[in-house]
Amino acid sequence: MQQWEYFITPLPLHTPAAILNNLGKQGWELVQVIMNADGGSVAYLKRPLGSEAGS
Repeated sequence: MQQWEYFITPLPLHTPAAILNNLGKQGWELVQVIMNADGGSVAYLKRPLGSEAGS
């Protein structure tokens, strides 16, 4: 059975694509983006457990 690891990170207002592209190169897949109470965004990502792509 596939196992996953998860990563949660705030996204800066001016460079969200750069951050997400960098994480994608490391094997992270974007699952969801949520707006927090302060108006910022938080990204939820996952990748297969043990994956060290780009590291």
